[in-house]
Amino acid sequence: MRTLLTFRELIFSQAFHRTFPISWTSHLPQLNYTFCTQSDTNSSSPELDNEEQSSLSKRIEKLPKEVPVCSAFQSWMGDGFPVHRGDIFSTINRLRKRKQNKRALQVMEWVIREKPYMPKELDYSYLLEFTTKLHGVSQGEKLFSCVPSEFQNQLLYNNLVMACLDKGKITLSLAYMRKMRELGYSISHLIFNRLIILHSSPARKKAIPKILTQMKADNVVPHVSTYNILLKLEANQHNIEGLVKVYGDMKQAKIEPNEISYCILATAHAVARLLTVCEAYVEAVEKSMTGKNWSTFDVLIILYGYLGKKKELERIWSSVQNHPHVSSKSFVLAIEAFGKVGEVNRSEELYNEMKTSKGLTCTEQFNSLISVYCKHGFISKATALYREIDKVGCKPNAITFRHLAVGCLKAGLVKEALKTLELGMDFTTITTLRKSTPWLETTHSLTEIFAEKGDVEIVEKLFEELKKANYTKYTFVYNTLIKAYVKAKIYDPNLLRRMILGGARPDSETYSLLKLIEQYRT
Repeated sequence: MRTLLTFRELIFSQAFHRTFPISWTSHLPQLNYTFCTQSDTNSSSPELDNEEQSSLSKRIEKLPKEVPVCSAFQSWMGDGFPVHRGDIFSTINRLRKRKQNKRALQVMEWVIREKPYMPKELDYSYLLEFTTKLHGVSQGEKLFSCVPSEFQNQLLYNNLVMACLDKGKITLSLAYMRKMRELGYSISHLIFNRLIILHSSPARKKAIPKILTQMKADNVVPHVSTYNILLKLEANQHNIEGLVKVYGDMKQAKIEPNEISYCILATAHAVARLLTVCEAYVEAVEKSMTGKNWSTFDVLIILYGYLGKKKELERIWSSVQNHPHVSSKSFVLAIEAFGKVGEVNRSEELYNEMKTSKGLTCTEQFNSLISVYCKHGFISKATALYREIDKVGCKPNAITFRHLAVGCLKAGLVKEALKTLELGMDFTTITTLRKSTPWLETTHSLTEIFAEKGDVEIVEKLFEELKKANYTKYTFVYNTLIKAYVKAKIYDPNLLRRMILGGARPDSETYSLLKLIEQYRT
């Protein structure tokens, strides 16, 4: 009773002291694009102070913002080191990785002005890239016209088009692509990748087949990254059939999937609760891993949590711990994954380890363990942890209250669950969060519990929320809805029709539930 009263006080007190921003990090590999001059970068080893004097890039990175870049070059050359092209390219790639675009532009402006070596196409491409990023497309176009004619070539045109796409100038980009065709220049697959991403919204998605057709007409061979983007788009729409079709097209085109491809496929099938297929793709992920992409380990943590494989989960976590810098995100994912496999004590251990080594700086860290407690009905522990959020300067967010509502229901506190759910609904949440897998799965957990109680009104309300995110394409979600009508002993002749029109395929459980409903026909 004391816990119940404390929880009531906390949730109503929080109603007067809430903040609205919601943060969420996607667990799948990101679908970012690159400029044609950009090389892939992976996690690097920690920088060593004794290497600074022998590295131009590190001298530039260490400069205070107000100090001009020329001072680093003067210091470098004053120590008797020449400025080589390789030094510049290494510096640019490191600055780009750190999103220090202004400093990168200053470096390239110094190179073009001082000419420590004769600038070539790649130097001008870098200059064009960062000029456009900082000063806009019009300045980029002016710079392009001033570049020596021998360097106004395929690479520079590709980067100009990418710069236009970066600013959302699709029409202008298409015009430059036509110019490239006239000049006989090849168009990079990165440009088509970016066009696909820019047309990924529901309103523009119909243009993607045309983009792929144009890609073929331009004799541009789709890259594995192109198919990864297409796979991710289908996965985001919870469209398993579309996902399988894209994968089939990929195999037919003889494009070898990589670890990112298999991560997308495995995660999509895990979310759809097709665990046998998921397991096959997880094996493919393990076989295709290069060991350089640390986000793959994070995805495997999630996947082994879905599959309920404690041993494999521990193995992957051990690999993550071998990395010199384990991120808070990895801790959060591991806490949630161990909770899924029923290892609540292990989740607590990792939470305490994260608290000691990383500190508690964001609500997501608290939510990870709160979700585990609530999933297993430990509402007292969840309430105690909820109380700690404000003490470190963080604020509960909408998904915090969703987790707590699940915990209340698991503990049999129905009234408190409804009040908590109502509090969470008062938050302004961004669309990205409402479409995220943790949000949708937590919402479905609520739907399942209310369905068991036969509360059709609340189930329908939550179902509509899931429908907006296309989560209702999964058969098990519609079965949950039908179960609510069965438990409520309410006959509805339109349930099967709703399901089929909603894009979900009835299964044996569906027909069994519908047969049960028939007895309530009046």
